[in-house]
Amino acid sequence: MGWGDVGVFGQPSETPNLDSMVAQGILFPNFYTANPLCSPSLASLLTGRLPVRNAFYTTNAYPNTPQEIVGGISRDEILLPQILKKKGYVNKIIGKWHLGHRAHHLPLEHGFDEWFGAPNCPFGPYNSSDRPNVPVYNNSQMQTMIKFLSFQEGLDAADTTHASKWFLGKSQRGRVGQILAWLRALDNGAAVMSGPKQSNGSNGPFLCGKETTFEGGMREPAVTWWPEHIPAGTVSQQLGTVVDLFSTSLSVAGFSVPDDSLIDGLDLSPVLHNNTLINRPIFYYRGNEMMAVRVGPYKAHYWTWSNSWEEFNQGINFCPGQEVAGVTTHTQQEHTMQPLIFHLGRGPWEKYPISAVTKEYQDALSRITAVVEKHKKGLVPGVPQLNMSPPGCEKLGKCLKAPKSQPWKCDWPH
Repeated sequence: MGWGDVGVFGQPSETPNLDSMVAQGILFPNFYTANPLCSPSLASLLTGRLPVRNAFYTTNAYPNTPQEIVGGISRDEILLPQILKKKGYVNKIIGKWHLGHRAHHLPLEHGFDEWFGAPNCPFGPYNSSDRPNVPVYNNSQMQTMIKFLSFQEGLDAADTTHASKWFLGKSQRGRVGQILAWLRALDNGAAVMSGPKQSNGSNGPFLCGKETTFEGGMREPAVTWWPEHIPAGTVSQQLGTVVDLFSTSLSVAGFSVPDDSLIDGLDLSPVLHNNTLINRPIFYYRGNEMMAVRVGPYKAHYWTWSNSWEEFNQGINFCPGQEVAGVTTHTQQEHTMQPLIFHLGRGPWEKYPISAVTKEYQDALSRITAVVEKHKKGLVPGVPQLNMSPPGCEKLGKCLKAPKSQPWKCDWPH
């Protein structure tokens, strides 16, 4: 699901239950993921910390492919379900985990009581022979006899992109209405829905898509739904991110945020209850490099990159039909001496940077520079768990020497 796939943002194909949530809750049109890739974002959601701080990131120089990692989420990190479990909550997770697939990295070791899903990459009907589907786990037991998977490709080929009106609400892939009905039956049911950028989805007016730090790769649709507890039919201009879900969830549940680790996420409960605005920046990281930062309506790019020439020549393009000269580049371009600055209120599509000779540019740069300097001064990066030699690799004989980080050699193989 992309930002432009929701009816409230103009998608002509109806999404009635999601639109109903918006009518009964709070819409956040300025909500972001923590990283343009899935695993670091999930780690940030569960820890309330940026990937560069919680150590679930790669160096930009030589990242591993997801199924090859021998590292995982650090035991030193405190995950949201671990805190909630101590308070009496039962935690369940369904779907791909992707935060380490060795036994001590799996969900049941990190506060979850039940899990049904895959340890790393999800099932797909078109996996190549050299990258087979991963096993499905039911809690700690591997499920081996799932015969229907052999028929999956044939069944998926007959699927339609959008269900006809006779089958509206019957989709096996998006039972939003059934989930909401179940939550309504609870006395304290609440839901936060946000959608990552996936292939074949629409990113609306935004530039590029997943794996980039342009708006199309980082901004996502989000709505908070909590009937009778938060104002209905409200649009908040608050800048938010999945990192905030950690602190906000604890606050809503009546718990305090742990004080023994630095939390990047904010408690947005005042926004939910009082529609206030909290002044805060958004940092766009890719690997260990801060590529961009947003302060108010201004976004400054310190590095730009869409994808490598090698991938582009193979037909892989994260910005199809959206190339912008000097902005979307197939080699990482450094702009640290003179960042590209955009006003996202006037031009959310990031096509026309503000001229560096204008007073507006200089004022925005001064404001942004102060924020960046403060952030970097207090940043202590974690030891990357997804690098070539993560802790424990020597026991598996899979340690590789990682070169020094060089952002312009960034490569994220599929």
